[in-house]
Amino acid sequence: MRATPVAPQHLIRRRATLALVFLLQACVVVPRTTTVYDEDCRIQMRQMVLDVEQVGLLGGCANQGCVALLVGAGVVTAATAVVSGSIAVAGNIVYWFERQGQCNR
Repeated sequence: MRATPVAPQHLIRRRATLALVFLLQACVVVPRTTTVYDEDCRIQMRQMVLDVEQVGLLGGCANQGCVALLVGAGVVTAATAVVSGSIAVAGNIVYWFERQGQCNR
């Protein structure tokens, strides 16, 4: 019986890193305002949602260059998620107060 070969750790890490590079590909998170109909109050109300936008492709890198690009893309994605998430929460609080003033139940 023949044993199946096992990939060395560095190959597994390299494959995982490349998979992450193709998944992230320089994404940013941005807040967007939408309008929805509130049936309880019978009004159009605004709400903020988060969208993920791709701003570039990471390609043509090798070894440490890929790692640096991946780390940079991860930092940018995380930072925009935190900032945009904070903006969306604050905006939704304002829209909630606005809804309370317009709602005639």
